[in-house]
Amino acid sequence: MIDYYRDFFEEHQWLENGLSWTVVQPLNEEIMLDDLLRRLNGGRDPEQRTMEYPREEAMGEDGPVLLVSEEEGTWGFLELAYGFGLSDRVLTELGTESRVWMVTWHFNGGYTILYAADGKIRARMRDFIFSEHAVEEGDPGVLADFRAMLDSLEPDDYRGKRGAAFAFIEAATGMGLEREWPDVEDAPVVILDNRDA
Repeated sequence: MIDYYRDFFEEHQWLENGLSWTVVQPLNEEIMLDDLLRRLNGGRDPEQRTMEYPREEAMGEDGPVLLVSEEEGTWGFLELAYGFGLSDRVLTELGTESRVWMVTWHFNGGYTILYAADGKIRARMRDFIFSEHAVEEGDPGVLADFRAMLDSLEPDDYRGKRGAAFAFIEAATGMGLEREWPDVEDAPVVILDNRDA
């Protein structure tokens, strides 16, 4: 699976500069997409519209632009423009009656992967792309398989390490990224208020 994502990032090299991928698995079947979108947007309904070319148009927005995917009751949110992850407050809100995985990086670095559940951030690893500088918080068992993936890669295999984060989340949730999804056209998007993300 790491090789799939290594190829994915070879094809979509622009995403190596910044992205945020959040996967939410509600544990209560009454939690619907609209509930998650309000949680993502500080309790308010976010703007929703169709963008002809989301990849290009997202750069002109003031807040994060999300492509939304759903697979068997699991929701994925791909932020297209800047790669700044969701705030801890938003992540803990999303993690109420849900499991949440997020991986994010941006032009200043930040390479972070985390897991939230029961309204708390349970595990986080910062700077995972630089093994010698990685900083972990929370339950070390949560990210044990991810550490094993990183250890199997060469220290300078940065594309592989990015791919490992996505492979790990896909293994944990069953939700992955389709190869053509970042370049989708005429797609519905969600635009968050930038003050709460």
